[in-house]
Amino acid sequence: MQTLTEIKAILASRGLRPKHRFGQNFLHDHNVLRLLMKAANISAGEVILEVGPGTGALTDLLVAANAHVIACEMDRDLAAFNRERFQERITLIEGDCLAGKHSLNPDIIAAINGRPFRLIANLPYQAATPLIAILLNDFPYCMGMHVTIQREVAQRLTATPDTSEMGLLSVMAQFYSSIHMVAEIRPGSFWPEPEVTSAIIEITPHQPRPVLPTHLHTLLECAFQHRRKQLGSSLSGQFTLPADFDRTRRPETLSVQEWIALAHFQIGS
Repeated sequence: MQTLTEIKAILASRGLRPKHRFGQNFLHDHNVLRLLMKAANISAGEVILEVGPGTGALTDLLVAANAHVIACEMDRDLAAFNRERFQERITLIEGDCLAGKHSLNPDIIAAINGRPFRLIANLPYQAATPLIAILLNDFPYCMGMHVTIQREVAQRLTATPDTSEMGLLSVMAQFYSSIHMVAEIRPGSFWPEPEVTSAIIEITPHQPRPVLPTHLHTLLECAFQHRRKQLGSSLSGQFTLPADFDRTRRPETLSVQEWIALAHFQIGS
C-alpha cells in the first residue's frame, strides 16, 4: 500500500500538488484502507466502480482483489498517471463522474454495460451526495456501496426521525437501502487534512428493489423545502392529508414508513 511519502513523491515527480477544486484529499491511512476493503469483501471478477482514484492507493487493492475496476478520474494529470500505472488492468475514464446534477457520466454507463456493479471509493466530497442519490434512484444493478464520505453526509444518510439531520436524502436513501456507518475517520488519515471528520459507510440496496410511490419525491421536496413549517401549512395547498393526520408535525418527525403511507394516500384520495 502507498505511504504518505510515496503519494507526495508521485505528485512531486510530475510537478503536481493537491487540487482543492477537485476536492483532493488523498487517503493514506493503511488501517482505514484495510477496513474499507474488509467491509467491501470483494469477490474475484466483480465489477467495481471507483470514483477519484487519485494516485491509485485504493485502486492497487481493488486490482489485487481481482476486481474488474472501472476508475473515473476528473484530474487529467492523475488520469494520465493511472493510465500509465495500470494500463490494461483497469478501465480508466477521464472526466467528471457526473454528467449533470441528476445523471451519471455516459462513459461510465457504457463501461458498466448493464452489469451488476458496486461503488467502492474514497469519494471527493462534492461528488458524494449526488452520486449516491443517482445510483440509488436510477441504477437497480448497483448492488452496493462502500465509500468514504464527509461525516455530516453519513449522518444525513443514517438519520432517524426527530433529528436535525433527517431530510429528503435520508428518506430516499433509506427507502431504497439499508445504510450502516462502518467507522469514523480522523482528518489525519488524509493529505491534505480536511477540516471535517469523515466516515466509511456501507449502503446495501433492498432486494427486491422497492417501487417508488408516485408522489413520494414530490412530497419530500415540498415538505423539506420549508422544513421549519408545520406540514399542515407546507403540504395542504398541493396535497391531501388524512383526516387524522397531525398537521402540526414538521417534516423531520416523520419516519420513512409514514412518508410512504402519506404518498400512497394521495393515490386513493
